[in-house]
Amino acid sequence: MHFKMLCMLILYHDILRQIDVVMPLFFGKYYRIQIQREKVNLMSSPQKKAINRHGFKVGESIVYPAHGVGQIMAIEEQAVAGHKLELFVIHFEKDKMHVKVPVAKALSIGMRKLSETSFVERALKVLRGRARVKRTMWSRRAQEYDAKINSGNLIAIAEVVRDLYRAEDQPEQSYSERQLYEAALDRMAREIAAVNKVLATEAMSLIAVHLTKNPKEAVKDQAA
Repeated sequence: MHFKMLCMLILYHDILRQIDVVMPLFFGKYYRIQIQREKVNLMSSPQKKAINRHGFKVGESIVYPAHGVGQIMAIEEQAVAGHKLELFVIHFEKDKMHVKVPVAKALSIGMRKLSETSFVERALKVLRGRARVKRTMWSRRAQEYDAKINSGNLIAIAEVVRDLYRAEDQPEQSYSERQLYEAALDRMAREIAAVNKVLATEAMSLIAVHLTKNPKEAVKDQAA
C-alpha cells in the first residue's frame, strides 16, 4: 500500500515537472504569435486619411474675409433641425476667438487659401504705386475702403494701405482714416507673415520698406 502511494506521488511529481517545462514554452510561443499578428495587422491596416473639405484641411491656415487669417482647428458635425451640418471650426489668434463656418457655404462667403508667394509680391508692388484718391465725400470713401478690407482680397487691401498711408512730411491722418489704415495694414501683414512664415512684425517691416518707395503725390480720380 505504501509502495503504491509512493509510486503515485513520484508519477504526480514527474507530471508537474513536465507541465512546468512545457507550459511556459507553449504560452511563450502563443504570445509571440499574437504579438506578431498584431504587428502584421498594424502594418497592413490603411492609414487614416486627413479630413479634407473643398480643398481645406484641419490644421491649415486660411483667410476668412471678415476676420483675416485663421487656422482650421476641426471639421465637426452638428445637428440642426434634424439634419447633420458640417462646420469648419476656425481659430483667430489675434482676436482670441473661434468661428464656426458651414462647410457648404465656405466658398460662397469668400473663405480662401493663403495667397501664393507671387500674389504677395504683386500686393507689395501695389504699395509702391501712387495713391488714388477719389473726389467724393469721406463717408463714401470710408465705406469703399471698409468693403475692400473685408473683401479678403490681398490686392484690394494693399490699395487701402497705399491710399491711406502718410509719410512724415505729409498731413496727419484723421481718426477714422487711421482706424481704417491700421485695420488694412494688420490684415495685410498677417497674411504676408503666414505665407512667408515670418513674424507679423517682420511682415510690417517689409510693408514699410515698400511704402517708403511710394510716390508722395497722390493721383486724384474723378468721382464716379
